[in-house]
Amino acid sequence: QVQFVESGGGLVQPGESLRLSCRASTTIFSLYDSGWYRQAPGKQRELIASITNGGVSTNYADSVRGRFVISRDNTKNTVYLRLNSLKAEDTAVYYCNSARPPYFSWGQGTQVTVSS
Repeated sequence: QVQFVESGGGLVQPGESLRLSCRASTTIFSLYDSGWYRQAPGKQRELIASITNGGVSTNYADSVRGRFVISRDNTKNTVYLRLNSLKAEDTAVYYCNSARPPYFSWGQGTQVTVSS
């Protein structure tokens, strides 16, 4: 079983940037296409960015394309998400996991709050 520790969230103003990190507990995660998800208050968790296991290909939800960048370092069992030009509607708890079912256990996530 893989466990995740997400970090890097915080309170920022609109237009600012953050870099989120997701460290997996085992190297097995490097074999999987990975995804970043977010869940805003009162909404369902949604996939916003994904990356293939080798890091060659990425995909983004329309809401974040052009602003967020996903990357990974398999030597560190870590997936990153760079959040640029943040908006109030990006406020959510951010999680990482496999890019598609079956999912591993979800971590606690990292809170991103965008507010002036």
